[in-house]
Amino acid sequence: MANAPIVMTNAGIDALYSFQALDEHGEYRDIALTGERPLTIYLDKREIVTLMTMGAQPELLTLGYLRNQGLVAEIEDVIAVQVDWDVEAVAVTTRQQVSNVDAKLTKRTVTSGCGQGTMFGDVMASLAQLSVTCPSFSSDLIYQVLSGLQDYNQMYKTAGAVHGCALCSMDGKVDIFVEDVGRHNAVDAISGWMWLEKMSGKNKVFYTTGRLTSEMVIKVAQMAVPLLLSRSGATEMGLQIAQQTGIGLVARAKGKHFLVFNGFEYFRK
Repeated sequence: MANAPIVMTNAGIDALYSFQALDEHGEYRDIALTGERPLTIYLDKREIVTLMTMGAQPELLTLGYLRNQGLVAEIEDVIAVQVDWDVEAVAVTTRQQVSNVDAKLTKRTVTSGCGQGTMFGDVMASLAQLSVTCPSFSSDLIYQVLSGLQDYNQMYKTAGAVHGCALCSMDGKVDIFVEDVGRHNAVDAISGWMWLEKMSGKNKVFYTTGRLTSEMVIKVAQMAVPLLLSRSGATEMGLQIAQQTGIGLVARAKGKHFLVFNGFEYFRK
């Protein structure tokens, strides 16, 4: 018998706040500020982590975080995801409690993510099981993705102080775009959406405005997306993990310029 649908709140909040700043001429100007709030994740009544988030997609963020940290194995195991901003927390209930959660929580790595991301358990050891095949890609594909994203980045255009991530098809179509105060939050929210929609990462392109660190490349590999594109640069470990997992890595992509860091043999002019 099929499991009942997940019980989920829809608790996205208004992420913009008004403020008066003083400009270089000594004049007050009305500007918008990006909101940032703590959200503590409880998994079967066990406190896991507190994330700093804009709060626009808290349910998807929570699901993606638990998925990418290996704390919940299957989406079918999730019964409910309930966000309560009055207590700045989200309660996740599963059908069977994670047996090795203590071991995963014991070892944690503070990453270079904005606001300091955290990776639980021996995530690096799981890299041997992550493998994708980079598809053939061209300059035209990169330009199509960048062009398709011009209608997004609304929060960044209005208030700044955010990163944006997108999942795109190989024709450049944007499937989903998420902004948050940290790029790791945005990628987790997209991972949560893919999990709910049972969407494969095959033949997809992942775009981020943030730098391609080890954390970002690992998360994209966990989503089985074979091509990763960034407006920013890459770290040495980010490149090493892309080489290890087979992900095509394209960085410093803006306008008509980009650099292919990994997947040279799949690139076509």
